Amino acid sequence: MKRNIFTLMVLLWMGIIFWFSAQPADQSERMSLSVGHVAGLLFVDGYEEWPKKRQEAFEEEIDHRVRKAAHFTEYAILGLLLTAMYRAYGHEGERLFLLAAGTGSLYAATDEFHQLFVQGRSCQITDWMIDTCGVAAGGAVMYLICRFAEQRRRRGQQSVKNT
Repeated sequence: MKRNIFTLMVLLWMGIIFWFSAQPADQSERMSLSVGHVAGLLFVDGYEEWPKKRQEAFEEEIDHRVRKAAHFTEYAILGLLLTAMYRAYGHEGERLFLLAAGTGSLYAATDEFHQLFVQGRSCQITDWMIDTCGVAAGGAVMYLICRFAEQRRRRGQQSVKNT
């Protein structure tokens, strides 16, 4: 059952990534600028009182960082999900991490290629590298979580045996 759930989650998340990548450049830019606006509202004192032009300048100034953070984050989530999925299929240790990171990096490469066919978008090696780092980070976090949980489970079994 876990296998099916995690596989479905991975496929759904890949579909969401594909959908984001299929957005024409102007829509994608509007989306990231709106994230910049929300960031201004949340993290900048007095942002709401700024003139519209100053708010737009702020949003444009942080747009590049917002886009790169989005790449990293969406692929970190994919790395978490891939690691959980491959673990459900019985993979462990270094092999688990390498399968998740490799699959995620390969998907990132195909996603960048896909963007060649989207209006105003392009294939960026730097984006693939950021995506791959995100997958590796997410995979490493999930790997460590699984390892920690396994150690706690073993300690619990040890204490039950000792009593």
